[in-house]
Amino acid sequence: MKTTIFFLLALCGIPAQAQTDTLQAQLVSGQFAFTEGPAHDKHGNVFFTDQPNNRIWKYSTDGQLTLFMDNAGRSNGLYIDKKGNIIACADEHNQLWSISPKGKVTVLLSDYEGQKMNGPNDLWITPTGGIYFTDPYYQRNYWTRQKGEIEGQKVYFLPKGKKTPVIATDDIKKPNGIIGSKDGKHVFVADIGASKIYRYTVQPDGTLGERLLFTDQLADGMTIDEAGNIYTCGHGVSVYNPEGKLIRYVKVPEKWTANACFGGKDRDILFITASTGVYTVKMPVKGIK
Repeated sequence: MKTTIFFLLALCGIPAQAQTDTLQAQLVSGQFAFTEGPAHDKHGNVFFTDQPNNRIWKYSTDGQLTLFMDNAGRSNGLYIDKKGNIIACADEHNQLWSISPKGKVTVLLSDYEGQKMNGPNDLWITPTGGIYFTDPYYQRNYWTRQKGEIEGQKVYFLPKGKKTPVIATDDIKKPNGIIGSKDGKHVFVADIGASKIYRYTVQPDGTLGERLLFTDQLADGMTIDEAGNIYTCGHGVSVYNPEGKLIRYVKVPEKWTANACFGGKDRDILFITASTGVYTVKMPVKGIK
């Protein structure tokens, strides 16, 4: 019987050995079309997107859900900078936005050397304020174009205060989720097109240097905790230690788990966006501030 269960888990993309330490996520709300991009502010409040409905929501530390922004540029991935601005992958017009706490929008970038971005998907802000973002091509029903202007699907770096990104790496088939280490020395990128996750060394100019295979897994968004463990989303949430060994699995009762982040007053609540629902689970470790 156990062999049969492990086989079925493998077919779903869930690592069987993770069942030795499995947690169950709890539903907060299932009122959405497709949730993405959770990001926490300095207080532990979490902001996330409902991309098909073009909205950004707030989940407060006291468990309240409120609408933060309508007409949100079809935002996908989010990250919050040190000033409290929400940096958003607004792929309605293939841009990066900065959204102030009061909802004022500033467009940070919309092209690379005059060519429209494919569709910024996910991002991570370095300790010094630079922005890494992935730019895969997913055809949207609200676009008039049917193909990208840029050849290839790459990871870009936007230095702090600059308006023009540089190519951080172009050795990935289809980059999606991205997260960095607390010290800013390494960046992890999910190649959803190749079902692999890579760890890169950050170069002084912001480009990504040495690439090492972190683990073979199909993954969407990712997050990291204070111990350096990497949380990969897709079929639930799989947790890997810094050496790439699977140590935990969070079961989510949805077909697809898009992304996750740590929130709550003590940063020990894993907040998960999964298709039509958002979920939480209390973790035995905290996320990074």
